[in-house]
Amino acid sequence: MHPDASTTKQTDPLHLDRIDRRILNELMREGRISVTDLAERVGLSRTPCQARLARLQASGAIRGFRAVVDPAVLGRDHVTFVEVRLTDTSVAALEEFNAAVAEAPEIEECYMIAGGFDYLLKVRCADIRDYREILGKVISGLPHVASTSTHVSMQAVKEIGGDARP
Repeated sequence: MHPDASTTKQTDPLHLDRIDRRILNELMREGRISVTDLAERVGLSRTPCQARLARLQASGAIRGFRAVVDPAVLGRDHVTFVEVRLTDTSVAALEEFNAAVAEAPEIEECYMIAGGFDYLLKVRCADIRDYREILGKVISGLPHVASTSTHVSMQAVKEIGGDARP
C-alpha cells in the first residue's frame, strides 16, 4: 500500500448501527438540519440523537460541514480528469508527488490508482484554455510526472455524496 499524505488510517474502525447510518445519510442530504428535525427523521428523541451526533463527530466519521456551491457561479464548471503516470513510484517519490498535489488549488481531487497509470486528478476550471494553462504550469510541473492523458467531462451525472450503506 502506498502512503497518502492527505489521509490518516483509522486503526479502530467505528461500528455504525442502522441509526448511525441514517443520521449520516440525512446529514449528507441536508447538513444544516436542526438536531430536532434530524432526531425526528431517524426515529430518536433529541438528546440521544445529539449524543450520537457528537460521537460521530468526535470519532471522525463526520469530518466537517461545508457548503456545496454551484461551480458555474464561481466560473469553474469545466471538469477534466487527468491520468498521470510517474517516472518513479518509490515511497519518497509518491510522498513528494502527494505533497505537491495537496498544495495545488487547481486540483480538486486526486486518487492513487492501481492499474495502467498511477494517479487520477480531477481539475475544475473555467474552460479548455484555462485547463491547458493548468496542465502546462501546474500538472506538468508536479514531481516525477512522466506523462498525462486528459479526459474532458461533458456532463456531471452524479457528483458529491452517496449513502452510508447499511
